[in-house]
Amino acid sequence: MDFLSIIVTVVSAMLVLLITSFCYLLLIIFTGKSLNNPQYPPVMGTVFDQLFYFNRLYDYQTDIARKHHTFRLLAPSQSEIYTTDPRNIEHVLKTKFDKYSKGEHNQSIIRDLFGHGIFAVDGDMWLQQRKVSSFEFSTRVLRDFSCACFRRNGAKLAGIISDSVIAGSIFDIQDLLARYSLDSIFKVGFGVDLNCLGGSNTEGTMFIKALDDSNESVYWRYCDLFWRIKRYLNIGAEAILKKNIQVMDNFVYGLIQRKRELLASQTDFNEKEDILSRFLVASEKNPSSMDDKYLRDIILNFILAGKDSTANTLSWFFYMISKDPLIQEKIVQELNEVTGSKKSDANIDDFATSLVDTALDKMHYLHAALTETLRLYPAVPVDGKCADIDDILPDGYRLRKGDGVYYIAYSMGRMTYVWGEDAEKFRPERWLNSGVFQPESPFKFVAFHAGPRICLGKDFAYRLMKITAMVLLRFFRFKLADEKRQVTYRTMFTLQINGGLHLKAVPRLG
Repeated sequence: MDFLSIIVTVVSAMLVLLITSFCYLLLIIFTGKSLNNPQYPPVMGTVFDQLFYFNRLYDYQTDIARKHHTFRLLAPSQSEIYTTDPRNIEHVLKTKFDKYSKGEHNQSIIRDLFGHGIFAVDGDMWLQQRKVSSFEFSTRVLRDFSCACFRRNGAKLAGIISDSVIAGSIFDIQDLLARYSLDSIFKVGFGVDLNCLGGSNTEGTMFIKALDDSNESVYWRYCDLFWRIKRYLNIGAEAILKKNIQVMDNFVYGLIQRKRELLASQTDFNEKEDILSRFLVASEKNPSSMDDKYLRDIILNFILAGKDSTANTLSWFFYMISKDPLIQEKIVQELNEVTGSKKSDANIDDFATSLVDTALDKMHYLHAALTETLRLYPAVPVDGKCADIDDILPDGYRLRKGDGVYYIAYSMGRMTYVWGEDAEKFRPERWLNSGVFQPESPFKFVAFHAGPRICLGKDFAYRLMKITAMVLLRFFRFKLADEKRQVTYRTMFTLQINGGLHLKAVPRLG
């Protein structure tokens, strides 16, 4: 047999193997899934269809949800059920909370990034982390300390933007907000001055990029049939992910070590100082189950939640008010009425210091505008659980043990049956009643999760966002640097603007 014949034989065998494998995959995807049974949600394709729509995945899901409020995408071993129905969400997140878990399928995908942190675990691990974190978030000490930190960093951010205004330059507000949020979270949560906003911490800059890229890479696994093989062979996206996780690990383990040394040197140490200190004390009491790897997971989970929920939401907020100057001016009008600040020569630091709780609580229109931003651009666009039992959802659809059940918050904000005919319009007034902010059910507005796992940092996030918005809008008018550019998102666990948000600012004279 000549060489050409050998090549043809090998190629033919590979094609046969590929076709056979593909047919087998189709067989296990479509077998035993009750495809035509109306008792189960309508099938709108497979999870691998998402590959073709990955760059606009949340809009793809929204297009389907407009026709079917609950639908299925088939996976090899289970169905993935997506819903925008608030009744279903309450059922999964509250009514039958103990019958739904993260599930091994989800945990296997996210474990390299989230580890055994609070957003990736169930049961005793979740309860332990929730208990420690809940106590910390409820203290008045944290509230006062965090507000002081936000005010100080907000003034620093305004100073950086002021330098850009003087230079007549365009700036990426999303990048600045990411650094600002990270500095604030590290100081409040871990008692560390990161100084990422000042630009002097190159390690922090590398950490932010590694974190965002890892976020996107891990989310890609939901669509990539071969990610486990790539991880085993250390090739492609998985090789890059491994390097990025190493960057994050080096950064976080260094933080843990520095914090241990700091605590050891303090004779008057108060274990209630910050979240990391609490967990370090707890780890000394139980070192076998709370080692540095466990602490690393806890820290990364809090950073992911804190940085992205605030920085990304504020980025979308500035995008929306830059598109609609009228809303921007309404916020400033409320700000002036609440603070009594109208003088053009006001000092940034003095103004930031004046933003006490009573002023923040009176900013109803700003609160509504931030909430409206989260309605349309939720920090976590898709989230969900795994069914631990066979069940029937309130809308009547059945699901089987092992099925995933996902609520698509991004799509929910665009559903007319949930929010009315103007669902896709950015209208802060929908949250106001006689000028006073009125919340909605957390199962309808699910940006902060709901039920027993509702976000502990909700008030923390609103305080940070309000202080930031008030400081920046008091001194600057913002507009898009390129009004023709189509602003889109990166498809990842959190909703980040793709390519940043480039703005221009001019001083506000009165």
